[in-house]
Formats: sequence, C-alpha cells, structure tokens
Amino acid sequence: MKRKIIPVIVALVLILLIIVVGFGGKLLEKYSYGKELANMDEYYGVSEGQLAILLQDDWLSEKAVLIDGVVYFDLDTVHTWLNEGFYADTKEQRLLYTTAVDTAEALFGAGEYSDKDGSHATEYIICRMQGDTLYLAADYVKMFTNYAYSLYDRHVQVYTQWGEKQTMEIAKDTQVRQLGGIKSPILREMQEGETVELLEEMEDWSKVKTSDAIIGYVENKRLANRQTETEVPVTDYTADEYTSVSMQGKVSLGFHAIGGQGGNAKLADMLAEGKGINVIAPTWFSLTDNDGNFRSFASTQYVEQAHGNGLQVWGVWDNFNYKNETGTEVSSYEVLSSTTKRRKLAQSIVDTSMGLGLDGVNMDFEGLTEDSGIHYIQFLKELSVLCRKNGLILSVDNYVPFNFNNYYRLDIQGMVTDYVIIMGYDEHWHGSGDPGSVASISYVSNGLDKTMEQVPEEKIVNALPFYTILWKTEGTEVTDEYITLNNVADYLERMNIVPEWDEETCQNYAEWESGAATYQIWVEDAESIRVKLSVMDVRNLGGVAVWRLGYGTPEAWEMIASYAGS
Repeated sequence: MKRKIIPVIVALVLILLIIVVGFGGKLLEKYSYGKELANMDEYYGVSEGQLAILLQDDWLSEKAVLIDGVVYFDLDTVHTWLNEGFYADTKEQRLLYTTAVDTAEALFGAGEYSDKDGSHATEYIICRMQGDTLYLAADYVKMFTNYAYSLYDRHVQVYTQWGEKQTMEIAKDTQVRQLGGIKSPILREMQEGETVELLEEMEDWSKVKTSDAIIGYVENKRLANRQTETEVPVTDYTADEYTSVSMQGKVSLGFHAIGGQGGNAKLADMLAEGKGINVIAPTWFSLTDNDGNFRSFASTQYVEQAHGNGLQVWGVWDNFNYKNETGTEVSSYEVLSSTTKRRKLAQSIVDTSMGLGLDGVNMDFEGLTEDSGIHYIQFLKELSVLCRKNGLILSVDNYVPFNFNNYYRLDIQGMVTDYVIIMGYDEHWHGSGDPGSVASISYVSNGLDKTMEQVPEEKIVNALPFYTILWKTEGTEVTDEYITLNNVADYLERMNIVPEWDEETCQNYAEWESGAATYQIWVEDAESIRVKLSVMDVRNLGGVAVWRLGYGTPEAWEMIASYAGS
C-alpha cells in the first residue's frame, strides 16, 4: 500500500512544483524590468540624413538635415521658430538679411556672404537648395539670431528661451524608458550620479530630459537631490537699433493729387486752403513697367515754394496711377520679387528725392496680392536703410488693418519706417455696389486700435476723407458718385434734403426717393470730422493726414490746425 501511495505523492508534488514554477515565472515576467531597446529611428521619426528638432522641450514636426557635418534648417522652419527676417530670392538665387543699416547677402550654394564691409568667407555652405526646399546653415542663422543648438546622433536640441529649470540626480543605475512603466522600451541606460532635467513629476514615474536631450521616463525611486538652476541666455547677436526721423509735434499732412506737370501750379491754392498743414505730399511718381521704372511730375520750383512756406515735402510713389492713366499693365509682384529690380527702384527713389531736395518719401502701393507681401516688406526694409542713411523720412500708406490684409505687416512697418499712415476711409468704396459710410466712427476707431497693437502710437498717422459718396439704388443696380466736403452742403441744399445725425456712424445721414431710385448719403462734414479727431486725440497719435487738398472747408481745416497744434 505504501509503495502505491509514494508515486502518487511524488506525482502530486511534481504537479504542484510545475504549477508553482509556472505561476512564479508569470509573476517574474510581470514584475521584472523589460530589456527591449526602443527603435530610435521610430522614436525620433527620422530617416537617413534627417535630424529631429527638439525646441525647448517639445518635438517639432519639422526636421533638420545634416550635410557634410553641418546642421541645416529649411527656410520655413527658420521663419516659424527662429527668425523671420531672412529673405530668399529664388529667381536670382540670393539669401538676404536686412538690418537697420545694411543687408547681408549670400548666393545659394556659396561659402561666403557680403555686406557693407566687403566679402566674408564661411567654413560651410550658407544655404543650399534640395529640390524645392531652401536650407540655411544653423551657424549662419545664429549670426543674426540669439539661439543655441546642440547636435546629437539623430536630433538637434534648440533653445530660444531661458529661465529656471528643475534638475535631479540618478540615485542608482537605471534606464530612461519611452513611457512610464517597467516594460516600456529603453531609450538610454543611465548611470548613478548623472543629472537629468525634471519636466513632469507623476506618482511613480517622472518625465525627464537627459544631458544629451533624450526625453523619457524614470522611476521616482531612482531620482534624488532636486535642484533649481538658472539658465544663462544666449546673447551673441545684438541687433542694430532702428532709429527714426520724426517731426517736432504732430504730423499734419495734406495729399496734393497731381495728374500732370500743370498741377504743380496749383500749389499756392492748396497752401491757401490747407490751414495748419506742415507736410505736403504731391502724387508725383508712379510705376510705369515691370522693371522698376517710374514716371515723374516733380518740380524743384514746387519744392522750393513749399519750403518757403515752412512745409516739408514728401513725394508720393504709387503703383497704380500710371496704369489708370494709360491702361498699361504694371506688375508690382514682378518688380518687388526681383532683388535687382527692387534695389533699382529703392535707389532711384532716394536719388530722385535727394536731387529734388525732398524731406521724405511716401509709399502708396495699393492692391498688392498676398504673394507680394513678403517682397513688399523686404523692399521697405531696404528702402528704410537708404532713407535712414540720407536723412529722409519714410512713411507708408496702408489700409485699415483686417485679417485679410495682414500681409502688409504693420508690425514690421512700425519698426522700420518713420510713420505708418492709415487710410481711415474706404469702408464702403466707389464701385463696390454696397451702399454705406466711407468712414464710420467704429471703422476708424477699431482700425486705429488694431494698428496700435502693432505700431507705436507716435508713428501712427490717421488719414481723413474730405469726401463722401452718394449712393443710388435702382432695382438691383447700385451706382455711386463722389461728393467733396466743400460741395456736399450745397448739393443737399439744392436737393432740398436735410440729413439727420446718426449716432451709430457719427455722421449726418439722408435717404430719399426720386422716381424709381433710392438715394443714400452718409455725410462727411465738419461734425463728422470733429468726432474723428476726438477719437484720434485720445489715442495720442503721431498726426493726421487728409485726402485731399482742394476738397476741404475752412471749418474743417480750422479743426485740423487745432488738432495738430498749429
């Protein structure tokens, strides 16, 4: 009997042992640390030649590239994250960077750049094309940008901001894992005494960054000795100061519309009307072709006469009057997107201005398409360098700012130019087919507030309309005609119309029927001008402009003079 029981007991013990071993193996497998290594190419999301970009502590979707041991960022990445000042002319294969006093230029594929001090060799190719993408050497970008970068095996760490950070020591040999959990793939072995930056602390694990900029997770029990460190900012680059030429007191500018040489003879009449102005801006110059040439109605006698009456003269350059006069198509994009043509125009503007004895330049480039925006801003930067060098005031005419025209970049204009003139009208415009006010008070005040978010208040000049629009609606057809400030009262009297004050627009409004037509007019007059000036006054702007001389009334000009302190 005993002999029969022993084998049974042995079998049961063996079965129990197998169960214990199997269960123990499962426990061991569950609670032992995983040894799987992470696929680092997948972790960084890179292929051969690419580098992941860690900006501060965040991975960017963009990738850098490594060519001949040199780190390169594509131009869009540079613009988005590092410095939007770099300008690429893909037609002429040039990379430009314009400061307050100079432009540095490098040809695509070249190992040198030039500026006002001559040519300078670099130990790397400054910029190069790969397919349709332009890449800039990280070290060249650093010449004009305060940032730091460090190159590692598959990634580059970039810093553009500095502050305080929390650090901890590795208390015992361990691993940085891809996620929190002992089975998560291993990113890196860590040795006791190494320091990591603490990014996020959780219950059992913490998110850390290693000294070689690997971000992963370490068990809290492996961390010790928390410290706070103050990072040292990179200040290798000091930007040139954008100095401005400004007038004493407020600008009070009257635009003088001149359509031919004969218009210069009207100066005395304009001066007699424009009480209180200290700047006159004749519309003398207009682009005539796609090569940067322009026509001129300028007169030195006009300049001398204006100076003799104590006025500055800012010549107006536009991109539309010649086209309107002749029907000749002129492409602003073709001029502005070519470095050669753009420079020719900027130099011609300054040379012409200096030759005439002008005090300033007024740029009135309207109707620019969005793809022209970056080229227009580069043009203004280059023009500003020349104007600053020659003591010319540079002012630029702009639409009231909205999201759809933000490519005019008022923020950059406010930095590089002396005055930003907001054309505070055309809320509803001639030919729009949409009856409404030329410049309601909310349109003006909101436009100024948006401008002040981007431009220093002392550089802002608001242009007032000395005209209104009479709207006629007959069936579905809407037509309109201009009526000037000095004619609107007579017109309404002849039509036996008495307008009433509209508090919403802060204008006198009239509407009447004649036959099958409905007429509407939001009147610009002394009352509406007074309200606009009061809105401007509380905002402490740099001045006022008027479109245009020849349209005003004595009462309106008295208010302009009072506002400007004349």
